[in-house]
Amino acid sequence: MNGLRAVVFDTDGVLLATADRHAAAWKETFDGCLPEWPPPYAGARPRPFDADREYRDLVDGKARLDGVRAFLAARHIDLPPGTPEDPPGCSTIHAVAARKEEVFTAMLRTDGVRAYEDVRPALEELRRKAIRCAAVSASRHARSLLESADLVGYFDALVDGQDAAALTLPGKPDPALFLEAARRLGVPPAHTAVVEDALAGVEAGHRGGFRFVLGLNREDDPHMRDALAAHGADLVLPDLGRLPDALEGECP
Repeated sequence: MNGLRAVVFDTDGVLLATADRHAAAWKETFDGCLPEWPPPYAGARPRPFDADREYRDLVDGKARLDGVRAFLAARHIDLPPGTPEDPPGCSTIHAVAARKEEVFTAMLRTDGVRAYEDVRPALEELRRKAIRCAAVSASRHARSLLESADLVGYFDALVDGQDAAALTLPGKPDPALFLEAARRLGVPPAHTAVVEDALAGVEAGHRGGFRFVLGLNREDDPHMRDALAAHGADLVLPDLGRLPDALEGECP
């Protein structure tokens, strides 16, 4: 594969159909808190969280605390940081992050999780070509979710939110998570590809000096396609069906 020896996959929205649940959990969290937060100017009505645009631009692919900070900054809302011991709520950044975690966990208990249909064929083809694979996620749930979807056995390495916390790795768009995955695979970034659906993740792959950054645009949204390219994707595809060919340079 022209010197390519490994692929690092984002998890939510790339491997697992959980992105819509993350968006819904963020919306429930922020919409529940917005009436309790002071508006940026007198008489303003809180505008509900946009589970499409704001999710994509501000929180998708980021660690929970970073997502909360980005949303608050965009809405000109100031909250104290709080501490990791804060219970779920709206009064601190940590409390809001804990609230989102609580909502998302409840959704998973109710609905479970599934892998996209194109994932296993793509991973099996990469295995046949002796390409090493890793999964990366800012979520602490990643390992259990991949296990429940019967995917974890396809990966030679996994870096999740628990690893990020233990190693104090910064979140995307910093490339630290991807670089740690490449390190665990024993393959340098110059011989590793990144597959991402989030703008912050594509930017992280670009910043990390990876050989190839593929943006995944499952909704085939032309605006998202352009945004992924603008953030550093070398190629944008609507699914993983053409991934092996794309990595061989056979796709236009």
